[in-house]
Amino acid sequence: MSEEAVKANPTQGGNGWEPKILAFCCNWCSYAGADLAGVSRFQYPPTVKILRVMCSSRVEPSFILKALNDGADGVLIAGCHIGDCHYIDGNRNAEIRINNTKKALAKLGFDKRLRLEWISASEGLRFSEVIRDFTEEIKKLGQNPVKTKIEPQINADERRLNSSAFKHAADVQGSEDK
Repeated sequence: MSEEAVKANPTQGGNGWEPKILAFCCNWCSYAGADLAGVSRFQYPPTVKILRVMCSSRVEPSFILKALNDGADGVLIAGCHIGDCHYIDGNRNAEIRINNTKKALAKLGFDKRLRLEWISASEGLRFSEVIRDFTEEIKKLGQNPVKTKIEPQINADERRLNSSAFKHAADVQGSEDK
């Protein structure tokens, strides 16, 4: 890929790998900010999948761990600015929960793959900047190492399961023919 092509499409490096980022966005602010980014045609990489939650405090640590375990390269939690939460202290609770989760992930070396941001409904440009910045940060970290370790095991298990299911189906079919 030429250098100009990489500059024109910054989410795609020389090897074609693009990070997969899951963003949990608060319904009242961040999700509306993402919508404003789209309506305003602010460019950001297509590396993010947005999941709308009613409040950033609704995001459980188990959701984050599941996303990382299932192969997400990064997880973003975006909520209302402190003091602007529709659920009064929801974002303060989210901040405590996410910081504790980051501490736990630090022991595994995954803390940089989790990010918490405050983005209001009127900050579409900020939303696009956060996605661009987080994408670049994840690209520097590289692919989620859990995905590369789990995927071959899943494929081996799937092949074994499929072959045994196929054998069982053939046995059943053979017995019906008799």
